[in-house]
Amino acid sequence: MAGLQPYRIKSITEIHRLMGLPKPLHPLIGWVDLSQLPHNSGIDAVIFDLYVISLKRGCDKLYYGQQKYDFDEGLMAFLSPGQILRGEDNGVPVHLEGWMLFIHPDFFWGTSLSKKIKKYEFFDYSVCEALFLSDKEEVIINEIVKNIRHEYNSNIDKFSQDIILSHVETLLNYAERFYQRQFITRKITNHRILERLEILLTDYFNSNDLVNKGLPTVQYISDNLNVSPTYLRGLLKTLTGLNTQQHIHEKLIQKAKEKLSTTELSVSEIAYELGFEHSQSFNKLFKSKVKESPLAFRARFN
Repeated sequence: MAGLQPYRIKSITEIHRLMGLPKPLHPLIGWVDLSQLPHNSGIDAVIFDLYVISLKRGCDKLYYGQQKYDFDEGLMAFLSPGQILRGEDNGVPVHLEGWMLFIHPDFFWGTSLSKKIKKYEFFDYSVCEALFLSDKEEVIINEIVKNIRHEYNSNIDKFSQDIILSHVETLLNYAERFYQRQFITRKITNHRILERLEILLTDYFNSNDLVNKGLPTVQYISDNLNVSPTYLRGLLKTLTGLNTQQHIHEKLIQKAKEKLSTTELSVSEIAYELGFEHSQSFNKLFKSKVKESPLAFRARFN
């Protein structure tokens, strides 16, 4: 990895200038054919102050943040402003097929998408969580982008922004649908994550980490599973109906029930061993999950 600072791109115009393309037809939105990317720009890493939606096909290596990705089939990736993208620094020319759609945040200003864009969590996924498209899905996505390009190449009028925004929202909604499909269909990879989550939580709750560090955080879990917190939440919600925090609480309640039914420790001692500074907080959580207090639960075993 090169030690140089990433090159920051703040505007659509800057992208076109960097790639040697004509001036953009719109100052806040742009589309680029990846086959036109210069192979010798001298830039190793780029930070976009833009939303970037891309569909790539090829056999090259790219990095998003610190994640390397090797692909030879159609996939989509999403970047929110401030994320880093860099190529493989091995002296081999990069050849890509596909496209990149760039949208300046100001394009959403004053529109319904300015707030709704935050609900599309895949903008925070890392590249190893990219969206693999079936041939049919790729056709659908390319058709939507074709409509965006058609409007982009038309004369700009008072309807242009609304029409482009409607196509962009349709594109994002299809991406969300296809991600839900991917959570379900990529069973081996996803179920391995579930297995690793169970082992991770079991080991944590059987160690002294609860007393020393408290309950595991969502960030701790995602870091140890090597997935982004948002991707993990979406995956777990689709496959199990519970998000990451709920899985942590489920394991906590399971451990609490075990201690209440098999030991003579007081509720306060159990709360302390489970990482709670105050037993009242433990009592409140337990009752919300089990619908009875820890003492009432224990009484059923005496």
